[in-house]
Amino acid sequence: MSLEGRLLVTGVGGPSGISIIQAVADEPLTIFGGDIDPFAAGLYLVPDDQRLILPRGDADDFVDFVYDACVEHEIDVLVPTVDTELLKLARQRDRFAEAGTTVIVADAETLEMCLDKWVLYQRCRDAVRVPEVTLVDDGFDAASWPLPAIVKPRVGSGSRGVRLIGRPEEFDGLERDSTLMAQEYLPGIEYSIDVLATRAGEVLAAVPRARLKVDSGIAITGRTRRDDALEEIGRGVAENIGLNTVANVQVKIAADGNPALIEVNPRFPGTMPLTVASGVNMPLLAIGEALGEPMPAGPIEHREVAMVRYFSERIFDFAEIEAMQAEAERVHPQPTELPS
Repeated sequence: MSLEGRLLVTGVGGPSGISIIQAVADEPLTIFGGDIDPFAAGLYLVPDDQRLILPRGDADDFVDFVYDACVEHEIDVLVPTVDTELLKLARQRDRFAEAGTTVIVADAETLEMCLDKWVLYQRCRDAVRVPEVTLVDDGFDAASWPLPAIVKPRVGSGSRGVRLIGRPEEFDGLERDSTLMAQEYLPGIEYSIDVLATRAGEVLAAVPRARLKVDSGIAITGRTRRDDALEEIGRGVAENIGLNTVANVQVKIAADGNPALIEVNPRFPGTMPLTVASGVNMPLLAIGEALGEPMPAGPIEHREVAMVRYFSERIFDFAEIEAMQAEAERVHPQPTELPS
């Protein structure tokens, strides 16, 4: 594949954005990197005139700012990698398309479903194994719920707010407003399954990987697996949520030995280099499709490989960072303090 066009990747201070740049580095693409942080490593993987300081994804002007940048730089494909950006851009995808920019992002309905784990489980429970789960509301009976159990927010990511409950009295004091769920404890290994679907919704690949060592939420040692049960649950989830891009399906092995769905991250994951090395270059294929290249016929096979991560350095003149700092001050002006 030889792709030509202009690509903007956001969130290039994180492993997901960096992995996308690396995955297409050998293509004749003009790659722009965007981030809120002037120190974001991925900014310095692209030429200095292709570095963009962006507003925060939750800022009111985020979409307009990115839209204007896409028009100014004649961007053909936009790949957002930050959770707070996804839903906003999905809702404005037609606007970007009219300006000639294809946004690689899941549909808004799919994103909203993935954000609410209760809705996600109800949608997928007839197709794949999901944990036994109930809402913590006025009707929740703590005495009848098997222990140990997990309590977690319906909405959220990154294990924030997740608690392991070992005694019935630990349920006391929980808000019973249906914002929390009590969930079956899954004692086994956790796997991530990277899934690739076409824009028409055909699932072409499901690549399971084990996170063998994790530091600050980032897998630094891992391996891909060939496992029919894991691949099947990845495909089943993707089909049921209407996935039409790349997503990361997280599962954990239950006490009965079967993988059960935990959550879905409907974006490119940070450990994408391992999936690429296994033989499925999901960023390249998705960006190629956005540029008019047909996807290969599925299923796309992968092989078992392992990965360790390490730090790497890029050395350059500090003036390049100063230029990004000045741009960050323009995009993120600090409020003027009033005299006391």
